Amino acid sequence: MSDRPPRSAAPGPSGADDGHPVPGVRLGLPATGSGSAAGWPRRVAGLAVDWALATLIGRFLLGEALGRDLAPLAVLLVMHWLLVSTLGMTIGHAVAGTAVRRLDAPRPVGFARGALRAVLLVLVLPAVVFDADRRGLHDKAAGTVVVRR
Repeated sequence: MSDRPPRSAAPGPSGADDGHPVPGVRLGLPATGSGSAAGWPRRVAGLAVDWALATLIGRFLLGEALGRDLAPLAVLLVMHWLLVSTLGMTIGHAVAGTAVRRLDAPRPVGFARGALRAVLLVLVLPAVVFDADRRGLHDKAAGTVVVRR
């Protein structure tokens, strides 16, 4: 016999029914559907689309100017900075059904936060160190979260 009390089948205030909090709920996001924290498959798919586009543009259009190895990374940085700052999503985010939102206000991410997020994203390590809300260090530093559209 277990010393633990029985679990309820209904979700608790955190949105979880298994004793683990649902990502994003403690940030004020819904547990599911539009506006909820985006899952890893969507996020990876969006990044894969963005990386493929950055590679095509970088290698074939800018490869001579920046070098074939550095050009895709530079394109990814600029693409994420400009598109997330203004539209709240890149082409990859749009394809994957996600968007980047500020946590403090319902307005565009803005150029300063977008630049910080993009620089940390291309450094890779901040993007792969994340918390229970699926926010990488790049999102935490910029005050943003990736959500489902």
